[in-house]
Amino acid sequence: MSYRVGYFVGSLSSTSINRILSKALIRLSPDELEFTEIPIRDLPLYSQDYDADYPPAARALKEAIAATQAVLFVTPEYNRSIPGGLKNAIDWASRPWGENSFDHIPAAVIGASVGSIGTAVAQQSLRGVLSFCNARQMTAPEAYIHFSPEVFSEDGSVSNPATEEFLRNFMSDFREHIQRVLTVLPR
Repeated sequence: MSYRVGYFVGSLSSTSINRILSKALIRLSPDELEFTEIPIRDLPLYSQDYDADYPPAARALKEAIAATQAVLFVTPEYNRSIPGGLKNAIDWASRPWGENSFDHIPAAVIGASVGSIGTAVAQQSLRGVLSFCNARQMTAPEAYIHFSPEVFSEDGSVSNPATEEFLRNFMSDFREHIQRVLTVLPR
């Protein structure tokens, strides 16, 4: 059985190392996972003033999530938390009240940083937000990736066998998590 996975790259940068990580994850994932990026760049700042009439970019965001069976967050760490653009996208997707796009959706969180703690604090912040949104998170394995251009190529290839195996196992575990959640809570 195959599963449709929407993925978010938390960075808006054209040179994002987390975009490179997302390419590696897609490359190393089980064949049963089909990926579509859910873009967040064009979203205006969320305000409940829009709840009665969402702008086109926000409607497209909610439609993109509805077309998936699971979500993967690939995010950097900004000032010991998640990037504002990603938080803004989550706010749009979880509103208006009663129309939360993340309710019961299988989700995984991962991120890369050039620093030694590899987005650990951002991921904990993101997990708190996703818990409030009632997403069904994969809680293990945790994956805090120390990014090095010697290991990760622009096309998503990974030169370190141990890192490649870890990421392959992470994605395999995510596939199993999706299957477990959807067996109980079909989307």
